[in-house]
This record gives sequence, C-alpha cells and structure tokens, in this order.
Amino acid sequence: MGLNIREIIPRKEIEISDLKGKLVCVDAYNILYQFLSTIRQPDGTPLMDSKKRVTSHLSGIFYRNINLLAEGIKLVYVFDGKAPELKSKTYQNREAGRVIARGRYEEAKQQEDVAGMRRYGSQLIRLDEEMVEESKELLESIGIAVVQAPGEGEAEAAYLCKTKEDVYAAISQDYDSLLFGAQRLIQNLTFARKRKTLSGWIEIKPELIELERVLNLLEINLDQLICIGILVGTDYNPKGVPGIGQKKALDIVKKYRQPVLIFKSVEEQIMNLPEEDRFDWREIFALFHKPEVARAEFEFKEIDEDKIKEILVERHDFSEERVNKQLDKLREVEEQRKQKGLDKWF
Repeated sequence: MGLNIREIIPRKEIEISDLKGKLVCVDAYNILYQFLSTIRQPDGTPLMDSKKRVTSHLSGIFYRNINLLAEGIKLVYVFDGKAPELKSKTYQNREAGRVIARGRYEEAKQQEDVAGMRRYGSQLIRLDEEMVEESKELLESIGIAVVQAPGEGEAEAAYLCKTKEDVYAAISQDYDSLLFGAQRLIQNLTFARKRKTLSGWIEIKPELIELERVLNLLEINLDQLICIGILVGTDYNPKGVPGIGQKKALDIVKKYRQPVLIFKSVEEQIMNLPEEDRFDWREIFALFHKPEVARAEFEFKEIDEDKIKEILVERHDFSEERVNKQLDKLREVEEQRKQKGLDKWF
C-alpha cells in the first residue's frame, strides 16, 4: 500500500554507475516484498524449492544484490522492529486484500487466464518470520550489513541517512522515507534492469529524489510535506481524507500553511468518515516527526561462500552452477574491496 504522492514529487533518472562508492540504506521489508511480487513464474506462483518453500526473496537477494555490489555500491538492509499500533488498520486491509485476491486467482486459474493468475498471484504474498531470518542470514553471508530497527525500517533508514555522513540515500519504493526526513530517496534500484510490457521491453533506471529539491519546488517545509501525506493517506490512516488527492492536498497545505489550520479546514470530512477510518492527525504527525529510531552501527561481515551454498543449494535446491557463477562475481567484489583497503596505506 504505502503513501502515494508520486504525481507531485520531482525526481531525476540516474545511472547505476552514479552510485559507485556510495553507501545506501535499504528498507528491507519493502524490497523483500518487491522481490516476492516480481520474481515469479508466468502463472503468478512464486519460485519454490522441492519442499514448496518460497524462494523468490532469496533469489532477489542473491542475484540482484550481487549485481549492485559488483557496481561498487555498499548496501545496508534495515529491518522493521515493532510497528506502531496505528498501523494495524493497514495490516487488516492487506489481509482482506489477500482474501479477495485468492478468490480471483482461483477464478483465473479455472479459466486458464495466465495473465490474471500472475496479477492476482502477486497480491497473495506474505513474509513470515522464518523468511525474514533466512534473508538476514543470506545478506550477511554475501557481505551486506543488516540493521534491526527498533520501530519502522523506513524511519530508521531515513534517520541513518540524516545522521551518518557516509550514508548517501535511503532505498525504497514507498515515499514515507521523505516524510521521515531522508535527505535522498532512490527508487527502482533493486528492480531488474529491463521490464516486459504490452508494447515490448523497457529499460528501468534508478530514480533519485532529493528532499531539499522537493521542498523548494513545492514551496513547502517538511512539516507541511507530512501534512500532505496525512491528507492523502498513509499506512497509519489508509483512507486519508475523502476527495483529496495529491494536488488538492498540496493546494490546501499551501493555503493554510500551519498543521492546526490545515486539519481544521478538513475537520468535517474527517468526522464524516466511518468511525473505524477516522484519525487524529496529531498522532500520525508525531509518528513521522519523532519516530522510534536508534543510532545503529554497521558490520560488514566477510563473505562466507560455504554458508551461501548451504542456504541456497543444500536447503533450497538452487542450481549449484548458477550459484558458483555468482560467487565468481562476488570474489571479484571482495578483491576490489581489499585492494581499496590497501590503497589507504599508500
């Protein structure tokens, strides 16, 4: 679900090479769900091993991240901790959406509608605790740092982006990172480089969003950007305010400027919502303004080839030949890293 303010947010395409030597913080759950929804069979079912355990996320972690490491990008994956109580409505909506998608998937399956099966199959994804722990295990074994956030992963990634000089950007497909104050947000980084559409193959490039540029072009401040998010609808108030889209939200914020006056102007619409969808904007504002975060330290562990093979080949039936080819790439990455370390002494 996530916050959608794409229409009003300025961005620019960048090349992967622009990120060489940069350290970026990845919103882990967001990207793992991306792997689960996009790395699938033609009929919409995820990749699975011989025991019917889902492996799409492991495939994404291994193949796509090694390509990024080979480009000289340093990665830190930030995992969610305890979610705020206000997010429970979003979880309920997601579960209801899965129930609907399950029915539609079965209908498409009966009609042998492969496109429909793929569309609805991608909506059935769920990330359980075992998948999360195994993801952490694989990430660390290929030399990617893992951070456990006390609260929201996006909030922690944004905080590290703001407070650590060596962190260049947050990585997420959602826009919440901006509301949490990330100075830079990069989207599409972990997508496959090309995507098939009805009109043929298109190239997918990373997009850079800079918070300062967003605020300057929209002529607002961060508090006002948070207000736009709340008006449109966040994970804490999924329905937002009825009848208010991105552009109208921007107009309201620029007209009233102060959060109290902004929400006073839409008080009646909020109160007209069904009781379960009403919200206290102050609670949501506080979650974005002062989220639960910690000053985490990164640990980039040594690459562990035996562990990688144990997870992928022995546990989950990945092709040993394909894994070995990626390990050759990973060795090159490690050699470059060691060489760079040696260069500091001369």
